[in-house]
Amino acid sequence: MGELVRLEVTDGVGTIRLDRPKMNAISAQLQDELRECAEEATARDDVAAVVVYGGERVFAAGADIKEMADLSFPAMNVRAQALQASLNAVAAIPKPTVSAITGYALGGGCELALCTDVRFAADNAKLGQPEILLGIIPGAGGTQRLSRLVGPAKAKDLMFTGRQVDATEALAIGLVDRIVPAESVYEEALEWARQFVGAASLALRGIKEAVDRGLEVDLVTGLEIERHLFAALFATEDQATGMRSFVENGPGKATFEGK
Repeated sequence: MGELVRLEVTDGVGTIRLDRPKMNAISAQLQDELRECAEEATARDDVAAVVVYGGERVFAAGADIKEMADLSFPAMNVRAQALQASLNAVAAIPKPTVSAITGYALGGGCELALCTDVRFAADNAKLGQPEILLGIIPGAGGTQRLSRLVGPAKAKDLMFTGRQVDATEALAIGLVDRIVPAESVYEEALEWARQFVGAASLALRGIKEAVDRGLEVDLVTGLEIERHLFAALFATEDQATGMRSFVENGPGKATFEGK
């Protein structure tokens, strides 16, 4: 278990918990521990879905600027590779993931939220990519993931201006998927994640891979990816179980083993 990030598993749901008071600034240590927790969540069979959470006050207010301010170009090039690898590990978790966003999700914190499949925001949340105000650009996936999520025009507006958006605007532009009271955002995220405990995990993995890989290619190639993943599931026990259960008992009654 890391000092600044830990993976907590309860009843099949893993929580990747950032814990670096006061603002969960993403330091080199935090990014390394985040990658380790994401890899552990990927590997553990007892984790069906993952919540990423920064605590009751703040999700993550961005990178540790004091740590980065005096880095040279060669040093920053190495650091940027490690930072992207850390967040990429979260994006690559082959299970449903959700960010439970309280307070600020800015810069690297917003980029971390972009790595999960869905985002639940507290009604007090503020999100943004304010790197332009430091004379730089987002470097942990923001220019790419934000544009794919909300479209290039809205993404450029947020990155050009560095402005913060509240939860209402974030929902309107598609940056978050649900707004809930601040005191219940984590429980709402847990409830969403719990529905996948006992679900057809290999099919969930296939959906995530098909969507994520398909977004990077043309439609014809995306359909080929889908076809191969669809057909591959007919080599699994879950497919046989699910279809047999449907024929015999109707929909929604199968018990899956993840095999």
